[in-house]
Amino acid sequence: MKYLSICSISFINLISISLTFFLFSLYFLLNNMIYFIEWEVVSLNSLSIVMTFLFDWMSLLFMSFVLMIASLVIFYSKEYMSADENINRFIMLVLMFVLSMMLLIISPNLISILLGWDGLGLVSYCLVIYFQNVKSYNAGMLTALSNRIGDVALLLAIAWMLNYGSWNYIFYLEIMQNEFEMLLIGSLVMLAAMTKSAQIPFSSWLPAAMAAPTPVSALVHSSTLVTAGVYLLIRFNILLSNSWLGQLLLLLSGLTMFMAGLGANFEFDLKKIIALSTLSQLGLMMSILSMGFYKLAMFHLLTHALFKALLFMCAGAIIHNMNNSQDIRLMGGLSIHMPLTSACFNVSNLALCGMPFLAGFYSKDMILEIVMISNINMFSFFLYFFSTGLTVCYSFRLVYYSMTGELNCSSLNMLNDEGWIMLRGMLGLLVMSIIGGSMLNWLIFPYPYMICLPFFMKMLTLFVCIFGGLSGYFISLMKLFSLNKSLKNYNLTVFLGSMWFMPYISTYGMIFFPLNYGQIVVKSFDQGWSEYFGGQHLYQKLVNYSQILLFMHNNNLKIYLLMFVFWVLILFNFLLFF
Repeated sequence: MKYLSICSISFINLISISLTFFLFSLYFLLNNMIYFIEWEVVSLNSLSIVMTFLFDWMSLLFMSFVLMIASLVIFYSKEYMSADENINRFIMLVLMFVLSMMLLIISPNLISILLGWDGLGLVSYCLVIYFQNVKSYNAGMLTALSNRIGDVALLLAIAWMLNYGSWNYIFYLEIMQNEFEMLLIGSLVMLAAMTKSAQIPFSSWLPAAMAAPTPVSALVHSSTLVTAGVYLLIRFNILLSNSWLGQLLLLLSGLTMFMAGLGANFEFDLKKIIALSTLSQLGLMMSILSMGFYKLAMFHLLTHALFKALLFMCAGAIIHNMNNSQDIRLMGGLSIHMPLTSACFNVSNLALCGMPFLAGFYSKDMILEIVMISNINMFSFFLYFFSTGLTVCYSFRLVYYSMTGELNCSSLNMLNDEGWIMLRGMLGLLVMSIIGGSMLNWLIFPYPYMICLPFFMKMLTLFVCIFGGLSGYFISLMKLFSLNKSLKNYNLTVFLGSMWFMPYISTYGMIFFPLNYGQIVVKSFDQGWSEYFGGQHLYQKLVNYSQILLFMHNNNLKIYLLMFVFWVLILFNFLLFF
C-alpha cells in the first residue's frame, strides 16, 4: 500500500478549503452579507470570555487566496525541498504559518489579532533561520526584532482600548473616529502595520528575510506576512481617511515605493530583486489605502499575491537548476534551456509591470487613474508614476540578464525543465496570474467603472511603462553600461543600491552606541574598578599575606611552633567562652 506524503495531504486539504471559501465569498459578495460568529469560550458566574470571528467577502476572499497559494507552494516544496530530511517539519511550519494568518484575517478583535500576529512573527523567524547558518541567523534576528516594534505598538493599542467597552475595534471605529483615544489607537496600529509591511524606516528586514527557503519566500514574503499590515489597515481605514495619519502614511509609503524601485535596479541577487519589487508594491497598496480607496488596496493585494508567488516559484526553479546560485550575472539564455519556467517567469514579470489584460494591469492601472483624478500634490504624483516606471525598468533589466544573451554559468550545468512537480505548482498560479485580475475586477466592484480622463493622461501609465522598460533594457546593455558615466560614481550607486543605507542604519546605526557604551562599562567597571576593589584585589592581598607567613614558617621553626600554640590557645578560649 502506497501512503500519501504530507505534502499531498496538505495540498488536497488546503485547495478544497480554498475553493469552499471562494464560493462562500461569492455568496457573501452578491448578497452583501457580513456574519459575526461569537464563540463563548468560558462562562463562569457573570464572567464570559467570548471569541468573535468576522466573515465578510473580504476576509473569505483573502483566506481563499492565501490557502490556494499555500497549497500550491506546499505542492511545489515536495520537489524543491526533496533533499531535505526534515521536510515534514518544514511543511508543519508552513501550515502553522497559514493557521496564524487565518486567525488574523477573521479577527475583528485586537486580542485575537495579536495572537495571529505574534504567531506570524514567531513562525516566520523559524522559517527564515531554516537553513542554519550565520547569515540566516542574522536575517532572522533582524526580522524578529523589527517586527517586535509592531507587536509592542499593538500591545499598547490593546491597553488604550481599555477606555472602551471591549476590544472589538470594529464596533467603535465609526462612532469614535474623531476622538483622541481612537486616533492614538489608529497611530499605534499604523506603526504595527508599517513594521509588518516593511515601510520606511523598517524596510531593511524584507530583503534580509530572503535567507529563507524559496517556497517560504513565495508564500510568506509575497502574499501573507507582508500583506498582514495592509490588511489590518484596510480594516482600520476609517481612521486614515480624515486625519493626518493618512497624509503621513502617503508620504512614507510613496518614499518606500520609490526607494525599493531604485534599489532593485542596482541589485544582482535574484531573490532580493523580487523582494524589493514586493516592497515597492506594498508601498503602492499602502499609499492608495492612505488616500481612502481601501477596495483598490484589497484588489491590488489579491492580484499581487498571485503573480508575486509565481515569480518567486520561477526564481526558485531557476536557482534550483543553477546549482543554488542566485547571481543574475551568472545567468543568461535561460529561455532556451528552461522554456516553460521562462514563460511563467515572463508572464508574472509582465503582470507585475501592468501589461494590459494580465492580473496586475486591472488593479495597477485603476490605482494610477484614480490618483490622476484625486486631489493630490505634485510630489506624490511624481512618486506614483516614477515608481511605476522603475518597476518596469528593473523587470526588463532582470529579463535582459537572465533570459537573453549567452549562458554565463559554468559549462558543466544541470539546466533542465523536467521538474514536473514544481512546474505543475507554477502552472496553477500561471492561470490565475492571467485571469485573476479580470475575474476580481468583475466581482469586487458593484458596477462597471468608467474613469474619464484626457487622452494623454489616460495613456500616461502606458507611456511610463514603455519608457521604463526601454530604459531598463538599454541601461543594462553591456555596450551602453560600460559607457555610462553616472554609474561610475561609486558613492551614488552604493547609496541607491543599498536602500538608502537603511540596512546599515537599522543594524550598525542602532547598535553602535549601546555596544560602545557597553564596552566602556565592562572595561571600566566590571573588569576595572569593581575588580580592583572586589574579587581580584582581595585575592591578591590574601596571596601576599599568605606568602609572607609561608616565608616566616619556612625559615624559623620556633615561630611556626609558637603560632601553632597561639592557635590552640585561641581555640581553647573560644570553646570555653561559648
